[in-house]
Amino acid sequence: MVDTTLSGESPGASSAFGEASCSDWRVRVDQLVEAQRSVAIALPINGLLTLLCAAVAWHAGATRMALLWLAASLSVNIARGVLQWRTRGRRSAATPPVTPAAVERQLRALWVVTLASGCAWATLPWLCALYTTQQSLFFLAVGCGITAGAVSHGGACARVPIAFITPPIVSTAIALLAVGGFDRTMLAATMVLYWAALVATARQAEATFRRASALTHCMATLNSSLESANASAQSTASEMRHRADHDHLTGLLNRAGFLRAAAAQMERAKPPFCLMLLDLDGFKAINDVFGHKIGDEVLVEVAQRLCSELPEDVLISRWGGDEFAVLLAADAALTPPLDLADRLIGAVAAPYPTFGTVARVGLSVGLHLTHDSEMPEMLSCADLALYAAKAAGRNRCHVFGDDLRSTLDLRRDIERDLPAALIRAEVDVWFQPMFGDGGTRVFGLEALVRWQHPTLGWIMPADLMATAAKAGFARPLMDLILDRVCTMIAALRERGVDHVTVAMNVSPREMSQLPVDRMILSALAERSLPPTALEIEITEETALDTADCARKLMALSNAGIRIAIDDFGIGYSSLSLLRTLKVDSLKIDRCFVSGLADSAGDQVLVKAVLNLGQSLRIDVTAEGVESIDDLRMLRTFGCQMMQGYHLARPMPMAQCLAFVADSQARSLAPGDDGVHRLAG
Repeated sequence: MVDTTLSGESPGASSAFGEASCSDWRVRVDQLVEAQRSVAIALPINGLLTLLCAAVAWHAGATRMALLWLAASLSVNIARGVLQWRTRGRRSAATPPVTPAAVERQLRALWVVTLASGCAWATLPWLCALYTTQQSLFFLAVGCGITAGAVSHGGACARVPIAFITPPIVSTAIALLAVGGFDRTMLAATMVLYWAALVATARQAEATFRRASALTHCMATLNSSLESANASAQSTASEMRHRADHDHLTGLLNRAGFLRAAAAQMERAKPPFCLMLLDLDGFKAINDVFGHKIGDEVLVEVAQRLCSELPEDVLISRWGGDEFAVLLAADAALTPPLDLADRLIGAVAAPYPTFGTVARVGLSVGLHLTHDSEMPEMLSCADLALYAAKAAGRNRCHVFGDDLRSTLDLRRDIERDLPAALIRAEVDVWFQPMFGDGGTRVFGLEALVRWQHPTLGWIMPADLMATAAKAGFARPLMDLILDRVCTMIAALRERGVDHVTVAMNVSPREMSQLPVDRMILSALAERSLPPTALEIEITEETALDTADCARKLMALSNAGIRIAIDDFGIGYSSLSLLRTLKVDSLKIDRCFVSGLADSAGDQVLVKAVLNLGQSLRIDVTAEGVESIDDLRMLRTFGCQMMQGYHLARPMPMAQCLAFVADSQARSLAPGDDGVHRLAG
């Protein structure tokens, strides 16, 4: 901040600018520039008046005084001109002094030369013998005029015009008093009043100039701040729009951004359109074995590989988790959609630097080629094709066609009629017995949802569960199943069959979307049922899904509920999963058990799982026992627990309770086939 006490301006001007002290030096720069401008205007006038005064004195006979006056005045004016050139002529107004000290030095120098000029004009009375000659009126008028002009043109910095006007006015007043006389004394007093008025005018002009200058700078600063804020707001808004439409990890469009971009592109382009839904195979195992940090790196690498194989005008998004979506105009694609899908599968399947050949990542693709431009319809079709690709063995592409159209129509019918069916209690839960002791004794029951549609007939449980989850009916459907399961547990305990447990399936979507742990524990507590009477069957994919799912499973396991891995052998299970989760039972998938006697490969796998269970002290149940040959082979391997249509089919609750009671009451009789089967 400039030291205003040394700068010479009035206290009033300084106090007027107390509020603008942060930019005071910029105001001082404006004062300097304006003062230099006024000097540039005054110098030619000052020079002309100097010549006129010298000429009048010369004409009046004061030759020596005229020459001295002319020399002194011209010398000062030359000094002022040199200073003006040095401080202003070498730079433009756009490049003012950069420091307050430099501003003050230049103002001080300007004040000094201006004071010198004022002192030169203070000798004016001696040109007319102290205003006693007939030329006195001329010199008095010139003195008053030049002092008034100095104030009117130099009001930006008061001390500069004050330095100029004070010496000549004081010398004039002194000269008038020295000569004496009433008129001259009054004129001297008038000169003093004249000086005071000029000083006040100069100070007031400076205060006004400083206020205007400060306001200008404040407005400029405010305008700059507003422009900066506006630019920042626009940048922030742009960034927020980008974040709202893009995935933070891969940089691809997210689901919302993809849908918006797809709608715009489909308005511009002409059909047919191709929509691909892509889902990574084996990615959850990567997360489980190598950790989520490596999993994120794999997702970024996958995104880069997909983008490198796709044309520039193709939309790609991270649809969610390890899923991606691709939209392209099929008629404009350089590569046929099926060939493009195969290229994407190949690109994703290539080894990754992070883990090389230790683990593999595959890609399943659901492809829908259509002339329709309705995105919901396209998504439904592509999603069903993706489901078919995974069911067919993964790491492949499946195209939506007539074979899936009936399935899509079925799911829509289910979605349409399911709410009413739940209200009318048309959806029921049946139970299929599970056997121990080599298939001779019931040790558990598996709850299976059943719905006989009025026109479609029996609905497959997988279709029912998938449609319910997608349509938002997962919670009421699970509440129904849980209620029937608890009712069955209570009925078994009433009949004294405490050793028979009841198992219920929980899908990946239910585990991730619903508070499964709280729902189950609350239902058991409300009926005072022991948690040990219940078993939860989950798929391997569910166990590996997310940390939240693992937390829910651990809460159930810690409460005493048994955890079983269903369909073991076709998913992503690892020894680390069996070790970290308190898994109580494995259920070998039916695809390895049905026809076991005729498949050497399946026999090897079943033996391996049985040995694994024995080593880890985990129960192993063989699902899908469909024939006596399968039963005999399992017994040969030492398998004690089995389930399948050859032993017992699913049945309604009342019939199942009767079956359990009958199996406990009646003795086992040898069959014609030489193996023991439950009588009845």
